[in-house]
Amino acid sequence: MSEDSDSTSAPERRSWLERLSLAFSGEPQTREDLVEILRDAQANGLVGADTLKMLEGALAVSELQVGDIMIPRSQMVSLPADEPFLELMKMVVESGHSRFPVHGDDKDDILGILLAKDLLRGIVADGGPGQVREVLRPAVLIPESKRLNVLLKEFRLSRNHMAIVVDEHGGVAGLITIEDVLEQIVGEIDDEHDDAGDEAKMIAAQADGQFAVDALTPISDFNEQFGAQFPDDEYDTIGGLINAAIGHLPEAGEELTIDRFHFRVGRADRRRVHSFVVNVHAPD
Repeated sequence: MSEDSDSTSAPERRSWLERLSLAFSGEPQTREDLVEILRDAQANGLVGADTLKMLEGALAVSELQVGDIMIPRSQMVSLPADEPFLELMKMVVESGHSRFPVHGDDKDDILGILLAKDLLRGIVADGGPGQVREVLRPAVLIPESKRLNVLLKEFRLSRNHMAIVVDEHGGVAGLITIEDVLEQIVGEIDDEHDDAGDEAKMIAAQADGQFAVDALTPISDFNEQFGAQFPDDEYDTIGGLINAAIGHLPEAGEELTIDRFHFRVGRADRRRVHSFVVNVHAPD
């Protein structure tokens, strides 16, 4: 019986290996060729759908630059160095993040990175540091043109989780975290502060009177929040509506005004827009 079993399973194993070998025997010449082979492998059951998405994401990372996915300066949560510990703690709790750029009088003057746990130690320790500057960690500065695969390797080697992105003039253009890079490979990574069903997270008021709006915000929710009358019969989300109005997949910084709403693309990559900064004008 074992001989029958072996004679049956061996051809099956050979068939699987032969199919896999044949899939790659064509020596793909381009990234598109390789992606097509991987998709064929998925269609044939050699890899799962989730695995295919991660493989495609890993390939895309090698072609994307920091500027494609960074959090723009307008959406950065940075802390002033001269604020007292308790005031800084309020800002930290409100934001829900764990790492923060700390700046001097000028927001382009990044003094270092503050970890929430270091701030907590500074508050509770007897005879602790008098200023937040004493608990800052060095800030890593990188250009917008750095490739994501290179940055990911640097993050792993240095064990840093955040880098400050600077423009060609040396000013702060935004920031990027290791999570931002990994999300390009594995998809969105939700944590305890992320809630796709929480409207307060989808539409958030900013200190300057503008609003950060997630591109996946349903048009009906946007209309209800702002008293707008955007149609939702053709597009379900505010991102789909704005993309159609612009006429192409917009890049970070592109702007559009519709009625009394001024939209600026806050965060976007080569696949989709993630968020908008919205300025709402008073009705006439």
